[in-house]
Amino acid sequence: MAMEMQSRDSSLRCLPKRPAVDIEFHDVTYTVPQGRKGSKVILRSINGQFRSGQLTAILGPSGAGKSTLLNIIAGYKCQGATGQIIVNGESRNLKQFRKMSRYIMQNDLVQPMLSVEEAMMVAADLKLGINVPKSDKKKAIDEILKLLRLEKASTTSTNKLSGGERKRLSVALELLNNPPVLLLDEPTTGLDDMSCSQCISLLKTIAEEGRTVICSIHTPSAKLFSMFDSVYIISEGQCVYQGYGPEVVGYLSDLDIECPRHYNPADFIIEVCCKEYGDYHDRMVSAIDNGRNCYSSNAAALTMEPPIVPVDLKGSISSIKEEVYADLSSSSFEHESNWTTQFWILISRMWLQMWRDRSYLLLRVVLHVIIGVIIGTLYFGMGQDGSRTLFNFGFYFCCLIFFMYIPMMPVLLQFPTEVQLVKREHFNKWYRLSAYFTALSFSTIPVQIVLGSIYVLFVYFLTNQPLELDRLFMFFLICILTAIISESLGLLVAAQLTVVNAMFIGPVISVPFMLLAVYGFGSGYDTIPPLIKIAMYFSYLRYSLEGLIHAMLTDRQKLDCPETEEYCIYTDLNFFVKEMGMEHTKFWMDVAVLCFIIVLFKGGSYYLLRQRLRPNKTFIALQYIGRLVKSHLGLAR
Repeated sequence: MAMEMQSRDSSLRCLPKRPAVDIEFHDVTYTVPQGRKGSKVILRSINGQFRSGQLTAILGPSGAGKSTLLNIIAGYKCQGATGQIIVNGESRNLKQFRKMSRYIMQNDLVQPMLSVEEAMMVAADLKLGINVPKSDKKKAIDEILKLLRLEKASTTSTNKLSGGERKRLSVALELLNNPPVLLLDEPTTGLDDMSCSQCISLLKTIAEEGRTVICSIHTPSAKLFSMFDSVYIISEGQCVYQGYGPEVVGYLSDLDIECPRHYNPADFIIEVCCKEYGDYHDRMVSAIDNGRNCYSSNAAALTMEPPIVPVDLKGSISSIKEEVYADLSSSSFEHESNWTTQFWILISRMWLQMWRDRSYLLLRVVLHVIIGVIIGTLYFGMGQDGSRTLFNFGFYFCCLIFFMYIPMMPVLLQFPTEVQLVKREHFNKWYRLSAYFTALSFSTIPVQIVLGSIYVLFVYFLTNQPLELDRLFMFFLICILTAIISESLGLLVAAQLTVVNAMFIGPVISVPFMLLAVYGFGSGYDTIPPLIKIAMYFSYLRYSLEGLIHAMLTDRQKLDCPETEEYCIYTDLNFFVKEMGMEHTKFWMDVAVLCFIIVLFKGGSYYLLRQRLRPNKTFIALQYIGRLVKSHLGLAR
């Protein structure tokens, strides 16, 4: 046995050794609420077994529960599921199981603007840590790329990979720390026949090296059907067959269901499950005992061993020993690199991706230049004009609107898609979410500073603002803080919404911030209703505007009134500040409040992102209530 395992692992010598993992599940049931209709049962007391060293396929008609079963086994979706899961003869510890398994979802998203080799090296640095020499990481990467036939595409950008290459890269990225369990949701979707065959062949090679490889698949060809070591077929949430694929013909024959000669067995049993030849569902479920038995044409049905310890799918074990997973915990599966290393790896990846997206960078630079020139021209020379003080006030407010919308919109457009990548990487234990979010927060600051400097320099000198270094610095500081807050507000919105909803909600919720920022300036402040006064304290643009007014207008000499004007009411800028009701404001107090709002918005964004990836009981309850409300509204219509 030892010699067999050694020969299996010989093709991937650089990867860390992992123990074999066998998985069994018993009486797994999954239900979802349906409003007034009660609940819908997706899986009905289903049973099964998946062995190490085997490539197993989960098949079934659309809506049968293939992806649901895979999600439950992976631990990706456990709420609403009950039953027992056994790993290597012991009750599953979900936290430990997630460390040893990797789940490759149907959407084969990969990080853009990186070559295949660079993407693999980033994954190796995160998964294998800094203690493994770079040369060993390079050897492991070369071996995996060769195994998955990606060595010729090692220098190709991930944006230019074909569908099959992207699928294989998704697998390659998860193989770097040699997980003993690999789960894939429909890995052949979108591939042609040749690519499908290559994909399944490679997965079989990976399984033969001692791993447990499980994938859901939709209507495979007869050739692919025969390549699987075991197939598990679901119909209406119950198991109707478990065993070697081609033997399904004999299984159906024993039930007096004859498969036509030269007919694809996979297509035929799916058609039988869809009741195109009559209702044989209950007979098939009974024959296989809803997955408790494995069909074999050479002997009677093979009965699985009964579960040793009952456990629900959330990992709460009713009776569990301390030594459970002793053989598995000796190998480290999670976070080989520390938090600081993860932060620098992730921020370096983000900066590299930003730099390589030259067209987008150039577009942003051009946008800041053009809008800076337009705004500077509209308010040209008004900074020292005593007759244009109110226009100068409008200029400051216009700048704040610019730094509110321009940093926010890219986040609303890009981050909902980025969340899908984060969901896959974080679920598969690439990094801590806190390290990712910190890197994300700091990665955009240099870009904001550079682009903000371009805009500020154009508008500041075109509008003839006071040439004092301290005032220029304060003007720039308020603008940058406003930009960072706006970007954080975009993250707060995009962390929970889709692209379409985020692009709608983001600009809409910005409107109250603008209105409250200028509401009540002047003599009308005392007449403002108390609720509006309270709401005004929650507008970060108000603190930004107060900061700009204080920085640019206080403690200045009286402005000259042009000879073309008969009278200029606001040549005394301190008088203007008093008239606006801002004589008691302090610049650094406004800066402190803006910094506090940054922390508040960033913390809120992190919390919402964390709840989206791993919701707690409160969020789960809120989601449940939301589904009920949607169901009731749908019924009402």
